[in-house]
Amino acid sequence: MTTNKEQRRALLAVRELGVIRPADLEARGIPRRRLYELLRAGKVERQSRGIYVARGHRYTAEHALARVAKRVPGGVICLLSALRFHDLTTQLPAEVWIALPEKARKPRLDYPRLRVTRFSGAALTDGIETHLIEGVTVRVYSAAKSVADCFKYRNKTGVDIAVEALRDFSRRRRGGATELARFARICRVTRVMQPYLDSIA
Repeated sequence: MTTNKEQRRALLAVRELGVIRPADLEARGIPRRRLYELLRAGKVERQSRGIYVARGHRYTAEHALARVAKRVPGGVICLLSALRFHDLTTQLPAEVWIALPEKARKPRLDYPRLRVTRFSGAALTDGIETHLIEGVTVRVYSAAKSVADCFKYRNKTGVDIAVEALRDFSRRRRGGATELARFARICRVTRVMQPYLDSIA
């Protein structure tokens, strides 16, 4: 028989962790059946397959990123989703863009939709920031790295979006030229970016 104390402990953990998977509770010594009891009692809501939040959870504009990070912890938020996170685009991407290693298996999510891009070497591992969103650690490429990535993958995102991001970055982060140049070298787009840099200098 489940005690109220055990359910309260489980609910407290769900609220503290924010967006959770059953394994997150098990890591705290709480059996996953407690989660399902809370679900049946209406104290927890199922967001999508394997993802849960407490009833009354405070959602943010980046909720979809938290859900993706919980389901795909090896991925990094990139390209249009990273630009949006850093407020460097007016676009509202319908999918969450993530970078994965070339040989990583493509994840299956019912929601949100994913746009998977394959990165390798320094382009995969450099420029990663970690941000806490709704209790979830989310890995996102830095603003400078995201701008360089958009020039590298301009055939996917569009040159106009890359140029818009570059202009916004240059206007808001005047001390970021060195960082931008480093990621342009890593992404091998220095020559591609230079004419646009010259035009906004």
